[in-house]
Amino acid sequence: MLHIHAADLRAAVYATATVCFLGPTHSWRGHRWRWRSSASFFVARSAIPSPRHLSASIEASTQIAAIGEVKKPDICTADELHYVAVPGTDWKIALWRYLPSNEAPRRNHPLMLLSGVGTNAIGFDLSPGASFARQMCSHGFDTWIVELRGAGLSIRSNDSNGNIVSPGKPVASNLDSADEENSSVNLIFDGHPVVSNTPGTESVISKLNGNKGELLSWDESRLVAKLTATFMRIAERLSVFLNEGQLKAISEKFLEQISKLLEDAGLVERFNEVASNIANLLESRQNSAFASQIRDLSQRLVMTIGEGQKSVSPQLFDLQERLLSTIEDFQKQLDLIITYDWDFDNYLDEDVPAAMDYIREQSKVKDGKLLAIGHSMGGILLYALISKSTSQRCKSGLAAIVTLAASVDYTSSNSSLKLLLPLADPAQALNVPVVPLGALMTAAYPLSSRPPYVFSWLNSQISAQNMMLPELYEKLVLNNFCTIPAKVILQLTTAFREGGLRNRTGTLSYKDHLHGCNIPVLALAGDQDLICPPEAVYETVKLIPESKVTFKVFGNSDGPHYAHYDLVGGRMATTEVYPCIVEFLSCHDQLNES
Repeated sequence: MLHIHAADLRAAVYATATVCFLGPTHSWRGHRWRWRSSASFFVARSAIPSPRHLSASIEASTQIAAIGEVKKPDICTADELHYVAVPGTDWKIALWRYLPSNEAPRRNHPLMLLSGVGTNAIGFDLSPGASFARQMCSHGFDTWIVELRGAGLSIRSNDSNGNIVSPGKPVASNLDSADEENSSVNLIFDGHPVVSNTPGTESVISKLNGNKGELLSWDESRLVAKLTATFMRIAERLSVFLNEGQLKAISEKFLEQISKLLEDAGLVERFNEVASNIANLLESRQNSAFASQIRDLSQRLVMTIGEGQKSVSPQLFDLQERLLSTIEDFQKQLDLIITYDWDFDNYLDEDVPAAMDYIREQSKVKDGKLLAIGHSMGGILLYALISKSTSQRCKSGLAAIVTLAASVDYTSSNSSLKLLLPLADPAQALNVPVVPLGALMTAAYPLSSRPPYVFSWLNSQISAQNMMLPELYEKLVLNNFCTIPAKVILQLTTAFREGGLRNRTGTLSYKDHLHGCNIPVLALAGDQDLICPPEAVYETVKLIPESKVTFKVFGNSDGPHYAHYDLVGGRMATTEVYPCIVEFLSCHDQLNES
């Protein structure tokens, strides 16, 4: 069972709303940048498979150990599925390949597709009749969808035996479902700890008939061992992922949770003294006597807690159970922090270059360049790649790019993503280490699509009215979203502050070097995009040399309108958006060795 404290659920929904995109409805009426299309549209209807989660496919993919092309699971609708190892990490990211049609023009460059934050490849391939990827390959482009770490079918090998795990699997597919493998997520925040059935607790309670003194001694030993192991893990494992301030914050949070179990006010001062010693020891990092000191302090902590109710046996037994639960729930939170420890820069510096190198090798491209399309965060990654390459005076490896609903600076817009700002506090990122977007979207969908339509506002964040077929919208919502690390959200919030999106250290603003962009850019926006409004897109467009950038806004005052996903999977995309993109890419597909 997934136990989520009310405060934590509020925080998670708050974060989810920012990525599922809350905000007042508005549209932008543009000026000379306005682009209209009078083309008629045709939607090829086909049998749509029932929406399903990726978990089954991910389970199948966990057997993959090889790099390169592999046998693809049923969920993968591409022609080929490839894996590429990300250097310096234990990640193997998934690449969905769509082979060009034999009847189509021969192209010089392969095409890389990057999706948005917390999404997988499904959004680019919703159905045969509404497949962005299929449309591109039908025009001759060797098309590759990149699933970044933690998304879709990407996998992680994290032990010495090479066993594979997949953080891309939803944290929970249903907020009310039981986890058969005892891997449920129990988030710990302010308020009393959630009591769950933790492994081993029953064995403690089952021994209550024994001698009371022996029972206390046995239980004390176990609690000391668990506390010691937890503090050691904070020091040894978490120090790799967090800075000193964050380590201190999370250890203090844990000690605060334990302090709430202390019922004797007279022992508070003693508890605080021990807790302070532990926090200082963790902050100063390890020394030769670190392990023994941690164990001694853990024992003092357990003795202090137990002393408060030594004479009240039933309460003491309950206290021990609650303390065990608190420790084990906290350990699960540590698992989340360690498992989902990456940010935007990890995508930019590690995942994307690994994918580009692999695509170049597989496609045998003569000048070493790729065409690329990025939707939402995928477009932000492309802008950041160009800016970083310019600042370092090196080649980006791109022949031309198309960005869909993307910007590196949202400060002047009324983007619904501004709700991310409350999560800009690093301490909050520790409190909510992940946002299970896929699970929350699945839970919210019935409330947005059926009476009484409590979450109907979610629909306009994703698609404008009547712009997506209901079955495709359902498939998108139930299958396209994944779990997002708080560190990714934390870095993306800098796009709403002065100077725009920055690297993790804050030393580089990704907008500062776009003036040096030397490749063609097509930037597309939707007139009713609440997440990345046209004015946000223009904030980035205006930084690029005018000779290199083309800016188009889709949607008319009298309809149709385009929201965030309509540029990719809306029913008008096949006749309005796709031809515009194909024409642009075709014009900039020439080989160039420079």
